[in-house]
Amino acid sequence: MLTVGTVQLKNWLILAPMSGRTNLPFRLIVKKMGAGLVVTEMISAVGLSRGQSKTSTYLDTHRAERPIAAQLFGFEPDTIATATRIATEKGVDVIDINMGCPVKKVVKTGSGAALMRDPKKAGKVVAAARRSTSLPLTAKIRAGWSPEEANALEIAKIVEGNGADGLCIHPRFASKGFSGRADWTLITRIKRALRIPVIGNGDITEPSLALKMRSVTNCDGVMIGRAALSNPWIFKQILELEEKGSFATPDLDDRYKLIMEHYAFLLQYLGENRATNIMKGLLLLYTKNLPHRKYLKYLVSEIDGRQTLMSIADRYFGFIRRETAGEG
Repeated sequence: MLTVGTVQLKNWLILAPMSGRTNLPFRLIVKKMGAGLVVTEMISAVGLSRGQSKTSTYLDTHRAERPIAAQLFGFEPDTIATATRIATEKGVDVIDINMGCPVKKVVKTGSGAALMRDPKKAGKVVAAARRSTSLPLTAKIRAGWSPEEANALEIAKIVEGNGADGLCIHPRFASKGFSGRADWTLITRIKRALRIPVIGNGDITEPSLALKMRSVTNCDGVMIGRAALSNPWIFKQILELEEKGSFATPDLDDRYKLIMEHYAFLLQYLGENRATNIMKGLLLLYTKNLPHRKYLKYLVSEIDGRQTLMSIADRYFGFIRRETAGEG
């Protein structure tokens, strides 16, 4: 169990925000897999404050995914304040401030991880969000901008001091992107220094590592990102491992069922063209480690709509089932 401000989660596992990935259909899938909290894609505070319709759609939610956090990015306190009020009015459960994104188009505006280079501005941004909502407020940070600017502990204390109810730390430097190994010892140091809940993130590639991170660092929660893209079952597997000491892996039927369910959600919320384009990539992710992926890649190149996608999925899974059954 994990409590962030006034929101009590059913467990300590959180889906990380990922641009272009953690849309509503994927969040619904992950929620069914057991995640205690899901987070939206990064949402531009500038876009929200200007009333941009596309940006506003990132705040579309469904009751089945509650509780949900909205992650905002921006660098101007007044703009963050406006966006926080809008997100609050839309009915999310938690507001999260992105202070860790290393992507160039984000940091060049002074947002994301660039805020860690300006501690005073970072504090003002958190304080502005805090004044603008009664919802639980969190922030996600990195180890710092670079090894020469390793100020995560300083920023963490600033986040807490300006009223945040929780902090997530991805212990890699922004300048390193996702290369190298995450330094979990930094999670330990920050956990010891703060009174608010600390959530660890980074290098959780299999279920046992989530339990290890929690045990080694004493963090309150674990956030999982990239590993969930090809294995959304990881949340369920972690909970099973914690409870029983072992976990089940998805079989062929589980994978097929998930693909069909995810595609149905995508069709419902995004329409056939967008849904099909997204599902083409997901077909390859959800069949990771299955045989004859080269054959599937060839088939995926032929997909031009709902009918061909469904037909190709049936063809591929049917082929593997027959092969497994020894039918040739």
